[in-house]
Amino acid sequence: MTNKAILFLCVHNAGRSQMAAGFAREISGDAITIYSAGTQPGEHLNPAVVEAMTEVGIDITSQTPTKLTEEMAKNSDVIVTMGCGDECPYYPGKRYDDWPLDDPAGQSLDVVRRIRDDIQHRVQALVTELKN
Repeated sequence: MTNKAILFLCVHNAGRSQMAAGFAREISGDAITIYSAGTQPGEHLNPAVVEAMTEVGIDITSQTPTKLTEEMAKNSDVIVTMGCGDECPYYPGKRYDDWPLDDPAGQSLDVVRRIRDDIQHRVQALVTELKN
């Protein structure tokens, strides 16, 4: 049986999609392949996002914003979009989940923590569904 795969997709790949990927890797272990990408990747991760994830024991400091590739999308069973609107391309035959999450860019650590916690609950539900 091949692993399921999730692509977490946003514009800059510096905040929301990185948090989601971090939680998904932690929760799923090797059971699900995780991709994280942006349509216009930023230069570095949002420092408040890195700090918020460190607070819950997940180190994403080795991750970097990554540009979306056709291969990532083709290999994914579920594409989770976060605030991209028309920026994110559509790939026929894929399941899409759009998560309406606030952008952590420029937000206080308290706001980033709320976004992080929302993402954690959504990722937990998605991983649980895909593993069953």
